[in-house]
Amino acid sequence: MDYSYQQCVDACLECLNACNVCNVASLKEYDLAMLRECIRVSRECAEICGFAAQMLEHGTKFAEQICELCAHACEVCAAECSKHTHDHCKQCAEACRRCFQACRQLVAV
Repeated sequence: MDYSYQQCVDACLECLNACNVCNVASLKEYDLAMLRECIRVSRECAEICGFAAQMLEHGTKFAEQICELCAHACEVCAAECSKHTHDHCKQCAEACRRCFQACRQLVAV
């Protein structure tokens, strides 16, 4: 696996973890209704990032399409989490932005 693939895998795994933390922490917040969309997109983003990392590690021929999907999921999740002031949301949004960039860079190569 070359360096750009490894960078993308690492970013996907970091984002997976941040999204999972955000998802679980959001479920423990008082105002669940306010975080409903955050909970949904962080869960979906985590699953997509995990899938992307796994497939890239296996050397998939669909890397470009998978990275496009992952970048889109990260973009949506970052936008949603940025609406909230919770630390876990802020950290999730930052990890999503980094993963978005790594996926875009991999597709551009």
